[in-house]
Amino acid sequence: MSDIAIKVENLSKAYQLGQIGTGTISRDLERWYARIRGKEDPFLRIGESNDQNTKSESDVVWSLKDINFEIEQGDAVGIIGRNGAGKSTLLKILSKVTAPTTGKISGRGRIASLLEVGTGFHPELSGRENIFLNGAILGMRKKEIQRKLDEIVDFAGIERYLDTPVKRYSSGMYVRLAFAVAAHLESEILIVDEVLAVGDAEFQKKCLGKMGEVSKGEGRTVLFVSHNMEAVTNLCKNGIMLKHGQLDFVGDSSSAVRHYQSNNLNTIESWENTRKLNSPHFTFLKCKVSGNQPNLKLVIEFKTNSVIKHPNAFAVFGIKGSMGGTLMEAIPNLTPFITFSGNETSHSCEIILNGFIPGHYSIYAWLGASEAEGYDWVDDVLHFEIMDAPMPDRTFPYSPRTGYMVAESKLITSE
Repeated sequence: MSDIAIKVENLSKAYQLGQIGTGTISRDLERWYARIRGKEDPFLRIGESNDQNTKSESDVVWSLKDINFEIEQGDAVGIIGRNGAGKSTLLKILSKVTAPTTGKISGRGRIASLLEVGTGFHPELSGRENIFLNGAILGMRKKEIQRKLDEIVDFAGIERYLDTPVKRYSSGMYVRLAFAVAAHLESEILIVDEVLAVGDAEFQKKCLGKMGEVSKGEGRTVLFVSHNMEAVTNLCKNGIMLKHGQLDFVGDSSSAVRHYQSNNLNTIESWENTRKLNSPHFTFLKCKVSGNQPNLKLVIEFKTNSVIKHPNAFAVFGIKGSMGGTLMEAIPNLTPFITFSGNETSHSCEIILNGFIPGHYSIYAWLGASEAEGYDWVDDVLHFEIMDAPMPDRTFPYSPRTGYMVAESKLITSE
């Protein structure tokens, strides 16, 4: 137990939908009588899992159900899952913002949490006063907070507004100060929900760097909820995936992300346009993918249509990885441009994808004459999965953390 920062045992959280109460006085009394005798709430037995896509037959829903895991001290753990999976509820319970319905959590160390914009801040107090307020909540003395004050202000970059009431801050300024306070005050556990998305790109990068420093350099425990899979794999060593309020996967972060993507990305190997052609320009009508692994060749068949002549139109196909970023673009040489025939025209493009690591990928397609003159664009139009490894005898695992492609290379040694 000495190296365990957080231990969760049989943790569950139930919420009642609609109005509070069972609907009748007799049932409310039945629940009350069970509670004073220390018995289980009889109406929780009929609670349903937290699946938002199914119609509810019960007024009780389990936001979390029978969660068990341990987090070691100094570990950085990414918590992932679709919206409504129970991630924020779990963090609120760990932060002691709300209590579990059943089960327990145990651990050691002070917890600093950043769950949503403005958590723990008093709107009428200034930024400076809220820094001291948050430190006091964590049990720190005034001298300890004073020692960290300059670092916090410098990191947040809001020195000019430090003595202004935070109710006048923008959401971005709120997050800057809140994260700076949570990361710099001396807590053993840092919990961060998806609030960093509010900040600008530069500050997000700064925050991710600070969380890595907190975890790897200072030995503090970090729990990080994010829909940015690349940030999760880069920052976190381990990952936890929740699905419908239940624990679906626990393991290293790369495996957790692959598991998440395999649950949420379906293979779509053909697509046909159902949109009405309301433009005189070229429009994608059909795309199809075929090929054989491991030396995968994508054959993209597509049709175009236009009612006017475009002497310099061309197509671009982009390959995106499981994290959503573009990995490569293919610009086929179509002799050299797509010529106008006055009718629907068929085209075929081959893309060689040797070297891609196993995982899920998607394709976007663009038609136009220049960067500023696009005629049609379809994003995530096709999805495919690569199963076979480019180097089957490789001794360390494939991961987006180390790149999506293994390039052909040759070592030349000379004496």
